[in-house]
Amino acid sequence: MSHTAELIAVGTELLLGNIANTDAQMISEGLSTLGITVHYHTVVGDNPQRLSEALEIARRRADIIITTGGLGPTYDDLTKQTICKTFHRELELHEDILEEIRTWFQKRMQKKMPENNTQQAMLPVGCTIFDNPVGTAPGCAFEEGGVHVLMLPGPPFECRYMFENRAVPYLRQLTDGVIVSHEIRVYGMGESAVEEKLHGPMTTLTNPTLAPYAKTNEVMLRATAKAETAEAAEELLKPLVRQVREELGDVVYGVDVGSLEEVVSELLRKRGLTLSTAESCTGGLVAKRITDLPGASSIFRGGVVSYTDKVKSEVLGVSEAILSKYGAVSEPVARAMAEGCRRVCGSDLAVSVTGVAGPGTDERGTPVGTVFIGLASEQETLCRQYSCGRGRGRSRVRTSTAQNVFDLLRRYLLRLPLI
Repeated sequence: MSHTAELIAVGTELLLGNIANTDAQMISEGLSTLGITVHYHTVVGDNPQRLSEALEIARRRADIIITTGGLGPTYDDLTKQTICKTFHRELELHEDILEEIRTWFQKRMQKKMPENNTQQAMLPVGCTIFDNPVGTAPGCAFEEGGVHVLMLPGPPFECRYMFENRAVPYLRQLTDGVIVSHEIRVYGMGESAVEEKLHGPMTTLTNPTLAPYAKTNEVMLRATAKAETAEAAEELLKPLVRQVREELGDVVYGVDVGSLEEVVSELLRKRGLTLSTAESCTGGLVAKRITDLPGASSIFRGGVVSYTDKVKSEVLGVSEAILSKYGAVSEPVARAMAEGCRRVCGSDLAVSVTGVAGPGTDERGTPVGTVFIGLASEQETLCRQYSCGRGRGRSRVRTSTAQNVFDLLRRYLLRLPLI
């Protein structure tokens, strides 16, 4: 049986724009891997009447309703009460849950539980309880009139933990068979071009299926299959994943990998190589993304944020003559930065970045988004020029540039054509 879901986020702060509704994105992604289709996202404020109206609409058009937020101890946390009134369920006190909340306060907060937290231990009669070891608000689930209602806390860390560890096992019981998905990561080809090449499998396949998801500066394809066993689902997926790789070629940088920097770090680790960075317009973003990864110390020697010509000259050894003749945003300077960084940091490889992030051009009139990326090894120094987006804003230029750095490294390490 196929299921459709509606997500209802509760919180006036969401409507005011004070915080982003990241819970909905996370849950939607998780539901898609379970083969559950999300048809609607709804956001309502901390208002019982409007929440009740939203629930009445949702129960008519979805058989799974998942709410986030409104499970706290304050006066405006009324999600449970409103849901129980709408679905004609009584609330009852669970002493074991209440004791867990008291213990949480004693161990984590070193203080006695405030009395108003008692309402968090009030849960619908006959529900499946989702305990919350990372917070005070338990969640729960129940079925009424063919509709499954799941209540999750709003804080993103608590919501993710409860969804992945409590809600997903509950939802798996509602689906027949096993659903397996693989994420195919693409960099260097836009979403429209990817869809054009893969139009056939995207529009005609029913099991397995192939769906595109636009990510920041890249494209992700999710291949999903349903079968009686995981092994059978994998067999359905193998030819589809192979077809995608053949159609798209080397713009596919991995399957079930997290990011380009993860791929590059693993390639460096396997080859026993070290890396250093010299960055200007990216301001250390490349180094940050590498050092965000566990175990980065085994492959990353260090980085220099050479934002001024003086630092380029005095720290990296870029000659003042080159800077004066060609300007900071140029191929000769990018080459010299990479070579100097490799020498200063003592790494096997070094990458450099120099460019114009905007909003205006540099003193030589170089267009916004113009970037030069250098790559130095013991044997050679390479440089590539990129146009990273006019009118996209500084942040987008910087993130796009960092992606190009990692893709250049990936291609160099795999001996693929450099673009």
